[in-house]
Amino acid sequence: MSAESKKAHNFIQSLIEDAISKGEQTGKVVTRFPPEPNGYLHVGHAKSICLNFGIAETFSGECNLRFDDTNPEKESQEYIDAIKKDVEWLGYTWAGDVRYASDYFDAIYYFAEELIEKGKAYVCALSADQMAEYRGSLKEPGKDSPYRDRPVAENLKLFRDMRDGKFESGELVLRAKIDMASPNMNLRDPILYRIRYAEHHQTGNKWCIYPMYDFTHPISDAMEGVTHSLCTLEFEDHRPLYDWVLDNITVPCHPRQIEFARLNLNYTITSKRKLKQLVDERLVDGWDDPRMPTISGMRRRGYTPESVRAFCDMIGVNKAGGTVDMGMLEFAIREDLNTRAPRAMCVMHPLKVTLTNYPADKTETLVLPVHPQNPDMGQREVTWSQTLYIDREDFIEEVPRKWKRLAPDQAVRLRGGYVVTCKEVVRDASGEIVELLCEYDPATLGVNPEGYKPKGVIHWVSANDSVCCDINLYDRLFNHESPDSDKDGDLTDHINPQSLVVLKDARVERSLAKPQTDLPYQFEREGYFFCDQELTAAAGKPVFNRTVTLRDSWGK
Repeated sequence: MSAESKKAHNFIQSLIEDAISKGEQTGKVVTRFPPEPNGYLHVGHAKSICLNFGIAETFSGECNLRFDDTNPEKESQEYIDAIKKDVEWLGYTWAGDVRYASDYFDAIYYFAEELIEKGKAYVCALSADQMAEYRGSLKEPGKDSPYRDRPVAENLKLFRDMRDGKFESGELVLRAKIDMASPNMNLRDPILYRIRYAEHHQTGNKWCIYPMYDFTHPISDAMEGVTHSLCTLEFEDHRPLYDWVLDNITVPCHPRQIEFARLNLNYTITSKRKLKQLVDERLVDGWDDPRMPTISGMRRRGYTPESVRAFCDMIGVNKAGGTVDMGMLEFAIREDLNTRAPRAMCVMHPLKVTLTNYPADKTETLVLPVHPQNPDMGQREVTWSQTLYIDREDFIEEVPRKWKRLAPDQAVRLRGGYVVTCKEVVRDASGEIVELLCEYDPATLGVNPEGYKPKGVIHWVSANDSVCCDINLYDRLFNHESPDSDKDGDLTDHINPQSLVVLKDARVERSLAKPQTDLPYQFEREGYFFCDQELTAAAGKPVFNRTVTLRDSWGK
């Protein structure tokens, strides 16, 4: 069974079904995924992508991809391109062309003038500090700005002068006129427009005033005919403002905003601002570092789109919130790869093994399945020769109880090959073990030996034609369950020093001389590993990133 299971029925789906049954929803269901292009998407965004596109699919509707690009100082084309790639990688197709909030800047501007003309918006000259003071607190009401009652004509002239670049950045703002005594702080005359002299990646230098997100978002939804605006819970208190904007301007429709709990994952962070801090301080190797919870980082590590979608389905959609265990994400990728990842052998820490009773000039080609439970995946060939490599951790001199690997005078089977017995240990001048002299039993290929029983099965590669490679052993980036909750320190204090261990000159079987790049391999007894194309090209030899261990060993 694939890791991607049947999608769970969530409360948003139930709300839409109820609206359809009551005749409140009669047309096509239209959703949108509206990222801000100020960073790369992370696993929390994957949940939103799956929800928005999934709801549209469930009701045979459409989902738009729209960039809410209202802050040009923090946005870039790089982020836009990365976001589009992530959505496509997850397997979704947006309706029509990519949309931008900046596509509607002209309309948004005229809607702002409409509010001014209706006496519902005014130009304010309070400084940021004064505005904070006038705003009040959760316990105390705010007080009106001294500019709140400017005449409509004066507000229109000032707003047009703002548009025409006649004021300095931050000198004036346009505010909604709602209620300075409202218990909802978002309704205390929020800012709708501010002056910013910044070149925009889509509109260039056409504008020097930019609308705020809370003003742009509902208008953009309405302009696109969105029926259901799905947001995370932090926007629940913004919903009255969302509705106020749409109720007071002449837009073609009024979308319904519905909130759901965002994804919080332990041992990681899902804040673009904090992820950008890691990138800017070079604590990670860019946004797509395989330790990052970004979708691009997960893709480079070897996560599959099927596993990410299955994970999002497993955690469900609700309003309760809470923190999800990282183990659930790792379970999803293991479940997916277990059924379809090709198998191979990789020796992480090579230890030379010489078969003293095997001819030096002889080799044999052994045939192993690509996947032992899936014959349709075919077979692979490995070479048996006098000189082999096993993993150094699979040999020990002083044998503990229940040791199931190689030891002096102890026999083991080499996976898919013969049974061998260690006869002698060779050391270098410093006393380090550098070679094992073993004997193989020629009567044990594919059959059990007579008169004795091997202690276990270990993996190996041939010294003749195995391929040298590098291995990046990635683990969780943080060693603290909630790295950004430490009030006395910084999240960087909790970076796991073992989050990346690089192994040079490991050895993989010859079938991986040109590894596939679309799916991780299961390195037998080690875990799942994905070929990093960029690092492989730079190194001139295969470089594999560990996607996940075979079983959960965190903290053990």
